[in-house]
Amino acid sequence: MWIDLILFFLLFALFAYVFVTVTITNLHKAYLVFHFSMMVWPFCQFAIKATENSKFQLFYVKLAFVDMSMLTIGWLLFTLFLTGRSLFPRRKVTFAISVPALFAALIVISNPNAMFVSPLDGGYIQRAYGPLFWLCITVFIGYVVVSLYLMYLALAANSPPRIKKQVKQVLLGIVVMTAFILSDIFINVVLLHSQEVIPGLTSIGILLSAIIFVIAIHRDKVFDIVTIAHQDIINTIAHGILVLDDNETIVEINQSLRPYVDLHVGDHFDITSILPHHESANKTNLFIQAYQEYPLERTEIEVIYHHIIDRSYVHIHAAPIMVGDTMVGRIITFQDMSVLRRLIDETNLQNQILQERNRSLIAIQQELFESNQKLEKMAITDSLTNCYNRHYLTQQLELEVMKNMNHQIPFTLLLIDIDYFKSVNDNYGHLVGDQVICNTVEAIKQHLRPRDILARYGGEEFIIYLPNTNQTQASILAERIKSTVESKKMIVSQIKPALSITISIGLLALDKMSMQHSKDSKSTLNELFQSVDEALYQAKREGRNRIVSVAR
Repeated sequence: MWIDLILFFLLFALFAYVFVTVTITNLHKAYLVFHFSMMVWPFCQFAIKATENSKFQLFYVKLAFVDMSMLTIGWLLFTLFLTGRSLFPRRKVTFAISVPALFAALIVISNPNAMFVSPLDGGYIQRAYGPLFWLCITVFIGYVVVSLYLMYLALAANSPPRIKKQVKQVLLGIVVMTAFILSDIFINVVLLHSQEVIPGLTSIGILLSAIIFVIAIHRDKVFDIVTIAHQDIINTIAHGILVLDDNETIVEINQSLRPYVDLHVGDHFDITSILPHHESANKTNLFIQAYQEYPLERTEIEVIYHHIIDRSYVHIHAAPIMVGDTMVGRIITFQDMSVLRRLIDETNLQNQILQERNRSLIAIQQELFESNQKLEKMAITDSLTNCYNRHYLTQQLELEVMKNMNHQIPFTLLLIDIDYFKSVNDNYGHLVGDQVICNTVEAIKQHLRPRDILARYGGEEFIIYLPNTNQTQASILAERIKSTVESKKMIVSQIKPALSITISIGLLALDKMSMQHSKDSKSTLNELFQSVDEALYQAKREGRNRIVSVAR
């Protein structure tokens, strides 16, 4: 039983060697699973002899033959891959391939009426095989025959030298394994009663086949180059693809490359043959030099093929195929840039058109902005005096007054009226009246702070909002405004002497906020306007050209 255990450890060592020494791809992962299943047979043969429990012995016998059915499926799939017939078979094909082996595995597991295997001497170390055993062996041999036939077709066909070399190597391995398995069946099953059992024959055959696999994986890189650029995959790619081995022999070529070069699998590749002769010598020489002298680096060039309809711009890119630190070949791609160039030209043209449109839109936007500014200004200012109108003042004061009163911030309202303005209009006309209003506004503005608000209240009346101003400060300011207006003489053509204008001012100061106000800002504001209006009319009744103050 120690022979099978030793063979198990040797298979495990090969498993570890593959895992450590290669770059693990999906195909390597699949192989490692397959290799692990090969390790199951010798382990089961050892386990059968290592236990005296007949139930465990039967379990390991069944496990070994179920594993053998899985190995036959793996052999056939590997043969399909190796001969270039399919990198990844379709699900329906894989299922059809697996049906006979799965049927055999079901027979092994069920062992109906011990027609597959039965014990001798009360255990399964010595065992007898029934007719279902031979049925399963026939299925397994059928898989081997199909694999051998596929390999024969690959050798007889015009396959690339690389594939033929791999097929011959693996063919040797499967023949050796098959020979050992058949020998095991003949010696240890057919001639069971005529001579002693020779252990480990099938395990030795599995070990030899595993060695063949490892040589193919490690030395010939069968999983690496084909994984990167197999014909089944690269033919679906729009770019032209050319795959070379390390001897510059063409391994793969896809259909998209045909319009550019006339090359075939197995030809020796010459980099100069793919470059158009009309291209710049300096550009092509630099590309060729980089390709030949620096094989481990990527190099690229863009050329024009004139023999193709409508003249094609083609980008050629050459890159090494690396497995670890070893270069196993090259991949050269051909990308047609003609459509991209046309799109770039069209995009540039569209960008120019869009830029022109953007400039027009910006100009329109600027005009709209300026118009909105003018409209906004017209909406809040008085067209004659260019100061704020009553609507704007009311909006501002609704917020300001309530805030001031809630936070006990003093403020003052001045209501100004031009004295005897109706006489000016009646005696000199409305144009002179308008001029009087404008001159009065200019005189008032001389004494206002930036935060003060001056608004035309109506006709010849103006109102001033003085934030953060108590009654004393407001009285001083009002006196200055009144004096300035009075001292400013207005000269009107053909009228002598110059007109002297006076104003009356009603002053409402809110210092201590003793006023009881409602939560309605409009009502509060109307009360304030009424109070300051009463102060103004009191100034008029007392003779005009004076200031009447009230406090709340």
